[in-house]
Amino acid sequence: MSEATPPTVTGTDKSAKILVVDVGGTNVKMRIVGQKEATKIPSGPAMTAAKAVDIVKAATKGWDYDRISLGYPGPIINGRPLREPHNLGGGWVGFNFAKACGVPVKILNDAAMQALGSYKGGRMLFLGLGTGLGSAMVVDGRVEPMELGHLPYRKATYEDYVGLRGLERSGKKKWKRHVFDVVERLRVGLQADDLVLGGGNVKLLDRLPEGARLGNNTNAFRGGYRLWAESPPPTS
Repeated sequence: MSEATPPTVTGTDKSAKILVVDVGGTNVKMRIVGQKEATKIPSGPAMTAAKAVDIVKAATKGWDYDRISLGYPGPIINGRPLREPHNLGGGWVGFNFAKACGVPVKILNDAAMQALGSYKGGRMLFLGLGTGLGSAMVVDGRVEPMELGHLPYRKATYEDYVGLRGLERSGKKKWKRHVFDVVERLRVGLQADDLVLGGGNVKLLDRLPEGARLGNNTNAFRGGYRLWAESPPPTS
């Protein structure tokens, strides 16, 4: 997957045995087709790439899969991490995941993977409220990972206000106001006609911004399955 040819929304290859691994700043989540619940392993600043692979291999021992979709919390260029993640340990850039895992691996930004699984048509903006601020757009079926969370906002960045740091610093009431402000700025600026809010902290919102629909973390797994797909699905 290169920056010039981003993945598109397609149906699932029924013959594929796909393990989807969603790496976040709080947990590493794993699931294969047929499982109702994801297996979760705590992550954090000590979670290096090698440690993550060891944990995934141990947690999925005996599972039947022959390829992996990996959701990574950072920018991906040519199917590889561009830089080390902000909220995890190091060693991700240049790491050979296919060799370490023993099966083919496709890597996509974690927000883009959830966006790919959430897409229904048009110009969709996905924003993930979690440890940081995940972001991606899907336009006419083509997913474009973005790094909006690190753009300047007020005295810091969008992520500093609507990510976990902002929630802990400002409290829930102010955090909600910042979320609504940031969401509206990005929706208008990117001319999105569909807006999806996901991530673990979206549950803290007692109502959604105008025009937004609620995402679901399980959509990341659907997006991971779609990475290996072969035929287009319906867009509704």
